[in-house]
Amino acid sequence: MSLALELLLIVVLILVNGLLAMSELAVVSARKARLEAIVRKKARGWRGARLALQLGTEPGRFLSAVQIGITLVGIFAGAFSGATLAERLTAWLVAQFGIDPTIASPAAFAVVVSIVTYLSLIIGELVPKQLALKNAEGIAAAMAPVLHILARIAAPLVWLLDRSSQLVLRLIGAGKGNAGAVTEEEIQHLVAEAESAGTVEPAERQMIAAVMRLGDRPVRSVMTPRHDLDWLDLSLPHEEQMLRLRETTHLLLPAARGSIDEPVGSVSVKDVLNQLLDSGRDGLAQAGITSFVRPVPALHENADLLAALSLLQKSPAGMAFVVDEFGSLEGVVTANDILESIAGNFALPDGEELPGAMQREDGSWLLDGLLARDELVARLGITLPAEEDDYHTVAGFVLARFGRLPETGDYVEWHGWRFEVVDMDGRRIDKVLALPPVAPYGAHDS
Repeated sequence: MSLALELLLIVVLILVNGLLAMSELAVVSARKARLEAIVRKKARGWRGARLALQLGTEPGRFLSAVQIGITLVGIFAGAFSGATLAERLTAWLVAQFGIDPTIASPAAFAVVVSIVTYLSLIIGELVPKQLALKNAEGIAAAMAPVLHILARIAAPLVWLLDRSSQLVLRLIGAGKGNAGAVTEEEIQHLVAEAESAGTVEPAERQMIAAVMRLGDRPVRSVMTPRHDLDWLDLSLPHEEQMLRLRETTHLLLPAARGSIDEPVGSVSVKDVLNQLLDSGRDGLAQAGITSFVRPVPALHENADLLAALSLLQKSPAGMAFVVDEFGSLEGVVTANDILESIAGNFALPDGEELPGAMQREDGSWLLDGLLARDELVARLGITLPAEEDDYHTVAGFVLARFGRLPETGDYVEWHGWRFEVVDMDGRRIDKVLALPPVAPYGAHDS
């Protein structure tokens, strides 16, 4: 065999090794959702993508086949280069420089093996794997048919290797578990990377994070508390009820008799207006506001927002009563409340100030007492104690730290932050000033 043919054979073996290594990493790294999208849309390479998904469900099978191929290629390349190219180099060293064959032979072998190993690392491993990471789904779809055929050809040996590896995994206690399961932290990290790359807008990232917290937030954290409810008293005379409907800024009002502690349902202002336009004031007075009351479902204050959303989707009333364990009314929640927990608060028609957080020039934060607990964590980047069932707002956090009703000017400290009550609305904490930890003297010197 000529020298050129021998060199070509070595190059081909290294390229085959690189192809197998690239295919292996591509299938392992390919995202299942993207492969499924290719199959669903029947885009280019969708059949290969479908095979890649099948290989992904049985990683031991195709990994064993790939490793068999890589091992055989590596052994053959090493043996062939050592047996042929090393002999040629030995003869050349002896002929050209008169080196003793006992010295020239191991030196030639070492040189040939070093060069082949170097090329195998660069062309057979590093470069192919970097290519696989750059286009995992495309390469996986293209190479999956080849890997599938290779797995079938080497099926008996693959079965033996797969069973052997599973046995070893069970012996070391790693035989169970789903390593491919995506965690919430991974999703948040992925969204953060997408924001850094400009694929996801900052506002979109905040909303995605809020959606992922829906199952963790109790309905109590977004409801309108009982003492802040704008409600309709059905025990009042008709004219007073009409005046109440005229003054309200809401399209939907909870209705009760005599006291908000006795809720009976909800009244849609639009329904009353339609009746007024159709039959006039006399017709409306004859029908009575009570005829427009719709039954309202109730849910426990500790139910999560996903449960509340599911209930609201099935309820024509447009709201749900939030009750405690004794059945007492704690507040009201609407679909708009859940939407605001995702997208942020919307402007109110009467100009009422919305709960929020404003950072000042000195780095401190002016916080509304009704600001949600998780919003406080997101804005200040702090960790709060695990007392989610006890409070859900900034005011609740401060009250929990004091253990009593504070006065204006009182403050507490938490992890270096100082939370000072700057405004009280009766017995409710209205505004809190959060001062960040003070850096030690000389901490910024370098």
